[in-house]
Amino acid sequence: MATEAAGIDRDLLVDDFLQRRRYQLQLADAAADEHTLVCLPTGLGKTTVSLLVTAERLSEVGGKALFLAPTKPLVQQHADFYREALRIPDDEIVVFTGDVKPDDRAALWDDARIVIATPQVVENDLVGNRISLRDVTHLTFDECHRATGDYAYVYIAERYHADAADPLVTGMSASPGGDTEEIETVCENLGLSNVEVMTEADADVDEYTHDTDVRWERVTLPDEVLEIRDALNEVITDRLEKLKSLGVTNTTNPDLSQKDLNRMRGQLKQMMDNDQSEGYKGMSTHAEVMKLRRATELVETQSVESVRRYFERQREAARSSGASKASQRMVADPKVREAMRKAESFDGLHPKFSKARILLAETLGIDGGERAILFTESRDTAEALVEFLSASFDVRKFVGQGDKEGSDGMSQTQQQETLDEFKAGEFEVLVSTSVAEEGLDVPEVDLVCFYEPVPTAIRSIQRKGRTGRQAEGKVVVLMAEDTRDEAFFWISRRREKEMASQLAELKEATDDIEESVGDDGQAGLDAFGGGSGESDADTTSDEGEGGAADGAGASEDEGAGLTDFAEEVRERDDEEGDDGDGDDAAGDDTAESEETAADSDDDALVATAGVDEGVEVVVDQRELDSSIAKDLSTRDGLVTRLETLAVGDYVLSDRVAVERKSAADFVDSMLDADRSMFEQVGELSRAYARPVMVVEGTNLYGQRDIDPNAIRGALASLAVDFDVSVLRTEGEDDTTELLATIAKREQETRDREVSVHGEKTTKTRAEQQEYVVSSIADIGPVTARSLLEHFGTVEAVMTAREEDLLEVEGVGPVTAERIREVVGSEYE
Repeated sequence: MATEAAGIDRDLLVDDFLQRRRYQLQLADAAADEHTLVCLPTGLGKTTVSLLVTAERLSEVGGKALFLAPTKPLVQQHADFYREALRIPDDEIVVFTGDVKPDDRAALWDDARIVIATPQVVENDLVGNRISLRDVTHLTFDECHRATGDYAYVYIAERYHADAADPLVTGMSASPGGDTEEIETVCENLGLSNVEVMTEADADVDEYTHDTDVRWERVTLPDEVLEIRDALNEVITDRLEKLKSLGVTNTTNPDLSQKDLNRMRGQLKQMMDNDQSEGYKGMSTHAEVMKLRRATELVETQSVESVRRYFERQREAARSSGASKASQRMVADPKVREAMRKAESFDGLHPKFSKARILLAETLGIDGGERAILFTESRDTAEALVEFLSASFDVRKFVGQGDKEGSDGMSQTQQQETLDEFKAGEFEVLVSTSVAEEGLDVPEVDLVCFYEPVPTAIRSIQRKGRTGRQAEGKVVVLMAEDTRDEAFFWISRRREKEMASQLAELKEATDDIEESVGDDGQAGLDAFGGGSGESDADTTSDEGEGGAADGAGASEDEGAGLTDFAEEVRERDDEEGDDGDGDDAAGDDTAESEETAADSDDDALVATAGVDEGVEVVVDQRELDSSIAKDLSTRDGLVTRLETLAVGDYVLSDRVAVERKSAADFVDSMLDADRSMFEQVGELSRAYARPVMVVEGTNLYGQRDIDPNAIRGALASLAVDFDVSVLRTEGEDDTTELLATIAKREQETRDREVSVHGEKTTKTRAEQQEYVVSSIADIGPVTARSLLEHFGTVEAVMTAREEDLLEVEGVGPVTAERIREVVGSEYE
């Protein structure tokens, strides 16, 4: 690639649009020749590097370019930039997100020269055989540090190297990983053989960077807040005593590390696998500890309002028909109830609120600043901060799209409008969750305030990149003394130093990385089999899960007395995710995840996209949460097709359809009053001559303390009463092999074709009435039938007085009160 001024002589580039920066041209030169990881500090134009390579490839090689970014706002931002910078018609630069219908994407793909997309939809379109990567001559992975585990980037890279006629990959990140091993994993997973690093110390880069003043502000928690925390810690200590009696821990300290809790869970899982009843009880107790620790974290580091909302969600969860014993025990514990009462009666402010207001007043008032961003992990806290700060400043929130209980998300349009208004100076303070951390073109700001420290180098660097681009800026980290905040601060500080030195070392380590990942330009496709399927468990992800921070390595001035927290990194329990925004930007595509899947370990891959011949497997969209569909899509001679199936999960011929259930799902569906397994199987057997039920997993009789004979009875009923073949598999890999075998046997040996048919049975009017009434305050189907038999109509139930409700069998004072509360309360 030549190195003339980018805005003058480059084909396809708009004249004088891009400022000539030598370091960008140098990086683009390198990336045009090899599969390259480009590491460049935030705000210095990584996207420009990719654009230069794309323009070169389209001009000289032809084909089309694919640019992947992890969130919808990023996709739209990059599309706008490409349309401005390139002399390519706007309608040939297309955006693929879940907002575009799959059939429309398939049509748009053929005529597009550049596709800018979220990875989930491209993954789905590949699995569904809607698009082909054969003609893609440049593929860019933005924020490529995400390419670990089963993230969509890994599968797409695997397919691209296998399917493309002339592939070239560029990976871009300001923060590719916490250590060399992580960076090598990213390179292996994306097929990158070259690493190009520019740091702020490089002469060409230095003139475009400015100093960022980073300081931290300690705050002291008031006694009322400490009392709430202490009450919760007493309960945690009690639960740890129970776990200690099971031999899975030797400590009852409520400040034990997340690493210790993970180790406990592993031991309990092993006990469950060995059918030890103590394992199930212990796992429930462990779940309660996780919930309680989340509550203490909120009250310590976020706000009392956050913990109030959290308690309310837990109360609602405990009242629901499918409530876990852990939730029920927790909200019923006297000490927890005491903590709840203290939180409800607290009318003061968390000291971080006051400190944040002071910092904003200094920056925007005294110092004459124009804009500031306040980051927080919790959406509840973000909303409370907006309400609090609005009395003094013009403030808006910026959160992800995935709705959470008790709070509203923001649509893509709302997000873009908010960013546009912030750039235009229409308001001065943006309160954001992590959705604004990665790559978004948030304008230059005078202050970035961390409401809490971020315990990973990646996210801390992303946040601080929002300031110091054009002039000196500052970053302030708020820390509550003697809490997890301090531990996270020191962890983040240490990791940032490590990453800075490791990025510098990468310049000298390129040869070693090439040797590790394969130096043949394909990055050693054999490495995909092992590298792409590796777990994240032993590496630090961009959310900070599972990282091991060595407290012994910290100096005395770095967190002395906090060794109990030293290995702590935040792990969101699956049931606790409703108040933290976390990776909420990715939730953009979680919301579109009619289509998502996990990673394949097939060594030999074939291009099936756009191919109509071969053994066909029709996959229900909802099955894409498993790895099975992606695995099938990479099999030689197999073609996958995605549909929203009315009946079954997989259709393998005109007579064979499969309903797949994990062992846990199988037992759950036996007890599901709304849509039982037998209803599903009845529809399956009416629609297909050879219905199959696959029960996946090895612990079928150890689920939910159900009598094993009840499970055997269900299996017998499926085989005898419904004439369904019940097949057991060990796991997803085993299920994949079984489905492929049946499909090939049906279509190749038996010469049968694939035909999708069947539809779900419509509920009768009586069933619909029972469903409506049973949903009131989670009273359930039995009580619903009693109410309908007594009052005659749904309307009469809804308007009944409390004393009349008490006359119905099975309805007590608590149920009657809840029904009236739900039916009669004003909607908020």
